Amino acid sequence: MARLEWSNNQGRGKWCSCSYRRTTIIVCSINIVIALYVLRCLYSSLYLYANNFPQQSIRYSPDQIERMEESILIRKKSEPTELVKVVREISKDLAGRERRVELPPHVKRRIATEIMQQLRELPISANASEQREAVENWRKEKLQEVKLLTTGQNSSSTISPTEAVVLARAMSMDSNWSFLLEEMGLWIPTEITNKEHDDKPEGADEFEEDPLPGRPLPPECHAELHTDYDGTAVRWGLTHHKESAADCCQACLDQARHAKPGEKKCNVWVYCPSESGCYSPDIYEHKFQECWLKYAENPRLNFKDKYSESYRSSHPTAPVIVPWVSGVVSA
Repeated sequence: MARLEWSNNQGRGKWCSCSYRRTTIIVCSINIVIALYVLRCLYSSLYLYANNFPQQSIRYSPDQIERMEESILIRKKSEPTELVKVVREISKDLAGRERRVELPPHVKRRIATEIMQQLRELPISANASEQREAVENWRKEKLQEVKLLTTGQNSSSTISPTEAVVLARAMSMDSNWSFLLEEMGLWIPTEITNKEHDDKPEGADEFEEDPLPGRPLPPECHAELHTDYDGTAVRWGLTHHKESAADCCQACLDQARHAKPGEKKCNVWVYCPSESGCYSPDIYEHKFQECWLKYAENPRLNFKDKYSESYRSSHPTAPVIVPWVSGVVSA
């Protein structure tokens, strides 16, 4: 009896163990099926939602398109293009300065001395173009010399090989060369070529003699148009205005007649007949009807008829024709 009972208990344990395993597998399978079903339902709902709302193309009216184009143009015009250009130029300049080559002070002094010696050998009448050409020729010769020195082919030079390498870099690039000239204080003005357009017919006078305003000039005034005489001012024209050249001449005669002993007597008068003012190389602005009373022991001309081409090259604001009217009277 006891053996049978044990056998029954052992069979029941095996049966219970198999039942638990089967139950677990069944429950997991059911969960997997449910999860797959839920995922399928979710996917189907998303697909149906996307199909129910198809993408539609938006159509704009001509007025709306025109307004959009105008807004694009306004936005482009409002862009700071000039500022961008300036910033780019500054960036390029700064980048160029970073690449500039610095020369030792004694090398700069030596170069400046040689350039000045080259300029002194030019004639006094040499213009700015000739001076620049002389400096450029010296630069080419010096550059050839330092290049030979760097290759060991020139042993007679006073420049060391180390300095020659730096000098070659400084003189080979235009930006470095301009910077070097600026540091040495060498500045040659740009030559200005003034072109005149002559549309006067053949046989016409070179100057159109416009009549001077006011009363006629008496013979003793010895008036000369387009003339500027030098002399010591006995009456400044900046604060001395006259209605006409004749009145200016008369003021000169009156001053000479009433001058006190020891005072300089007027024997030169200079008048500005131009309503736009008259040019002069000084710092003042000379206006219409200025009357300068001057004294000169030996009156000499400042300018006559035209300002020369070389003078106008160094004085860009000078006109072609001398605007003043002058005369020399007997004191």
